[in-house]
Amino acid sequence: MHARSALFDLYGSHLRTRDGQARVAALVRLLDPVGIAAPAVRTAISRMVAQGWLEPIILDGGRGYRATEQASRRLDEASARVYRRGQDPWDGSWHLVVVAAPAGRPARTRLRADLSFLGYAEVGEQVWMSPYARRELSAVLERGGATARTARALDVDPPPTSAWDLVSLRAAYDEWLAVTPELVRRHLASHADAEEAAFAARFHLVHEWRKFLFADPGLPDELLPADWPGREAAEVFAAEAERLWPAADRFAARCLALG
Repeated sequence: MHARSALFDLYGSHLRTRDGQARVAALVRLLDPVGIAAPAVRTAISRMVAQGWLEPIILDGGRGYRATEQASRRLDEASARVYRRGQDPWDGSWHLVVVAAPAGRPARTRLRADLSFLGYAEVGEQVWMSPYARRELSAVLERGGATARTARALDVDPPPTSAWDLVSLRAAYDEWLAVTPELVRRHLASHADAEEAAFAARFHLVHEWRKFLFADPGLPDELLPADWPGREAAEVFAAEAERLWPAADRFAARCLALG
C-alpha cells in the first residue's frame, strides 16, 4: 500500500464528513495501523500539496491539511463508485467524447488515465465512449489542458463493450471473492485493540476494493453477463464495510481527538 493511495482512502472514508481536514499528527496515527510509517506519510502529503490535492491549514493544536476542492470532487466521485450508489438507470445511449488532446506526452498520459478512471474507453484515436455522461468530465478536461466535443450516440451496433477488458476484470473479481474473507480475518487478528483492528481490516478492505475504480468502468447491468461476479463481489464488500464501520470510525475519532 502506497502512502499517497492510503491518504486518499483516509480522506475519502473518514475525513470527508469531518470537513476534509486533520492535523499531521492525526494522519500519522491513523495510518500507522495499516503499515504506513510517519516519514512516508509526510512525503506523500508534500507531493499531494504540490499536485493540488491537499492544502496546508492551521488547526487547534498544530498544522494540518485540508482536501482541496479538486480533491473533494474526486473523493465524492470515487465514493459514489466505491459504494455503487448514485448511478442513474441507463437509457440505452452512449456518451461520445472527441478530445483535442493537450501538447506533450506526459499531459496526454495523465489525461488518458483520468478518462479511464471516470469509466471512458478509447474506441478510436482520441475518441472516448461511456454509457453515462460522467459528471467530472469537464473538470478532468480543464485540469488536463484539453478540450472536447461531446455527442450522444443512440444506436451503437454492436455495443462497444469489447473496448474494456472484461475477461481480466472477471478474473480480478473472482480472485477478490476468494481472498477477501481471509484478508479481513487476518487484519482483525493482528491488533489487540478491537477498534484499531476493525479500522485496519476495513481500511485494507476498502483499499483492495478501490482498485476496481481503475479497472471497472461501471457498465450498466444490461451489458454484463448474467453470471457476472462483480455483483456478488459488490454485495460482499458492502456487507463487510458496513459491519466494520462503527468500530473503525470510533478508532478514527479517537485518533483525531488526541490533538
